[in-house]
Amino acid sequence: MEALILSCGTGGGHNSAGIAVKEELLLRGHHVTMLNPYTLYQNSLAKRVDKTYINIAQHAPKVFGAIYRAGNLYRRLPGHSPVYYANGHMAEIVRKFLEEHPVDIIIMPHIFPAEILTYLREHDVAIPKTILISTDYTCIPFVEECLCDACIVPSEKLISEFCGWGIKKEQMYPFGIPVRKCFHSEISKSDAKKALHLDEDKRYLLISGGSIGAGKLKETLNILCEITKGTPYCLIVICGNNASLYKNLEHYQSEYVTILGQTNDMALYLRACEVFFTKPGGLSTTEAAVMEVPLVLLPPIPGCESKNLRFFTENGIAVKAELSADGLRKILALSESASACDKMCRSQRNVISKDAAENICDLAETLCDSASE
Repeated sequence: MEALILSCGTGGGHNSAGIAVKEELLLRGHHVTMLNPYTLYQNSLAKRVDKTYINIAQHAPKVFGAIYRAGNLYRRLPGHSPVYYANGHMAEIVRKFLEEHPVDIIIMPHIFPAEILTYLREHDVAIPKTILISTDYTCIPFVEECLCDACIVPSEKLISEFCGWGIKKEQMYPFGIPVRKCFHSEISKSDAKKALHLDEDKRYLLISGGSIGAGKLKETLNILCEITKGTPYCLIVICGNNASLYKNLEHYQSEYVTILGQTNDMALYLRACEVFFTKPGGLSTTEAAVMEVPLVLLPPIPGCESKNLRFFTENGIAVKAELSADGLRKILALSESASACDKMCRSQRNVISKDAAENICDLAETLCDSASE
């Protein structure tokens, strides 16, 4: 099977989901190409699209929320969205690429390439079988206008929401959000600490703002520094690719506080920590839940992260952080309760699929087999 994965770097989660599927396809002996469709025009366009999104999320979250709300209002109107027409400009370039590099299936963990292919399909261009993967725990604006053969929904609990926006039930597969194989590792906490050169006798709190280092990390760090003085806790902050955040937090570096930039060892840090504090991005929360790590959600970037927060807290998969000394003291007390942590981990196990990548690849093979009959 010749597979094409089309993704964008507007946040690291989309690419991470794509890489998870790519890993599984390669294990099965398939040939896989993964790319950002905008690079087919020019690399600078792809970087500009990604950077615009990331800058808004990092520096103007209220603007991001306003754009998301506008999208939710616009989707109620008849006709196609501006997102569809904007991506339509890439349609001819993608058509030529597919003509020169034929594939059996296209898998998309991002809505933008799905809009490009929808534009082609609506202009009578024959395209391969397509799978769209939703990487947030909600039906984001304009998923409903994407004409794909299958839509991967993060949970069966969300099927009614997706149906409510007009997506056909028979096209939905509640397989979950795919995560990379390193997040399925059964390495022990002790071995994870050894691998990371951490002190086995200390308890670690992990704080992250996703790959883009967004959210109220500095406020969270300030409070945790205050309330963990004289305790066995140490803090690890992962800033992702947010260089300015790293620079602003660098002075916190000490025997008890570690400030990191990007890391390839996120799975090890999750296993080594007692509690994971993060903004409610779709991928970072799913990775933690797959590893069954006690999860505390920081204030979201308004929009789909607000829906992720609601889904996780309503289903007992995480708790919401109140950014105050008293609020975070309660969180730490909760983390020291074995029964409370066990209850959260059971909820994670019951609600969050660990087999999403495998199930998506099974579906991809089935779709290709049906197309060749």
